[in-house]
Amino acid sequence: MYFCNQKSCELKRIGIFILFLLLLVSCHQRRQEPFVSPWGEEAIDDDFDLDDIEYVGELIAITISGPDTYYDYHGTHLGLHTMLCQQLADSLGVRLRIELCRDTAEMLAKLDAGEADLITYPFYASKLPLGWKVAEGKDQLAETIEKWYSEERIAKVRQEEQQLLKSGGRVKRKVFAPMLNGKGGVISSYDALFQHHCQPIHWDWRLMAAQCYQESTFDPNALSWAGAKGLMQIMPATADHLGLPRSQMYQPEPNIAAAARYLKELEESFADIANRRERQDFVLAAYNGGTHHIRDAMALARENGHNPHRWSDVSEYVLKLGDPECYQNPVVKYGYMRGSETVDYVRSIRLRYQQYRRVKAAVGQGSSNPQKSRNERHRSKYHL
Repeated sequence: MYFCNQKSCELKRIGIFILFLLLLVSCHQRRQEPFVSPWGEEAIDDDFDLDDIEYVGELIAITISGPDTYYDYHGTHLGLHTMLCQQLADSLGVRLRIELCRDTAEMLAKLDAGEADLITYPFYASKLPLGWKVAEGKDQLAETIEKWYSEERIAKVRQEEQQLLKSGGRVKRKVFAPMLNGKGGVISSYDALFQHHCQPIHWDWRLMAAQCYQESTFDPNALSWAGAKGLMQIMPATADHLGLPRSQMYQPEPNIAAAARYLKELEESFADIANRRERQDFVLAAYNGGTHHIRDAMALARENGHNPHRWSDVSEYVLKLGDPECYQNPVVKYGYMRGSETVDYVRSIRLRYQQYRRVKAAVGQGSSNPQKSRNERHRSKYHL
């Protein structure tokens, strides 16, 4: 058996204590060390080429807003160059991230700084197809683009884009009668739902009915090419935001209820417009074309001395967001927009609403309170 004297035991304890302190210092230093990418420092320099893009799973492209480069249309990214770039990303098996710049100088600066993989904009001095540019050192990506490119591909993408635009982002019309029974005061099979869900937002239910006709012609199974679903053509991402389960998007009541919540949300976002009638036009326009684009048109109207809170003034600039001198204006934050559809959307709903307003007079004929009895029938049918 081993015995140690008092002095040797003391030295042993001191040695163990010193070793413990050294271990603590070492662990602390390790925690302070910055995280190192598994690819090393070279992962962010000019050597970040196609192999790394495929490994990371993302292709970053930068461009400028415009009809041929990039624009948002009913939640879908269109524009010849964007659509082609999406096909390139699909062929590589990676996701595409598009970032917008204000001008060519900003694009070139970001590309040189390594903040993007390529520019999807027609630079006429570029050696790559379509005038695209890749960063220095991305030889693999450049070679892949050259092999992938074809004139036939361009023709097919142009045809696809035109077909999407001709569809207007909406479903094919299946119902053309403005009312099921104008004399009886019945607009649609969903009148009671409009009446019920318009109460909290203080909208005339006939205005929402007119909007529903414009969206889906009262088809609860309507599906647009962009993925909008149901009576009020709600996009899946919007449904998630509104708390509408995707499994219920085709169900009349949940769909209309969610649309009413969205209308209320949009109305609150335009609270600076004091006139309620005017505000509703802005809400309808935003429902169709997006709040950001409508705000851009308001900024243009204000800059040009027009009333940014009057739809007749702002709609002029919604249309002009298709002109380069307007969508490239510094006050415009969200770029190009196909505004003619949005202006027609608001106009069509207002015209139909004028027709639907006659329903109130028609309801007063017949029984002492036919509105109540009809509501009760619909409430029973839809379990309100």
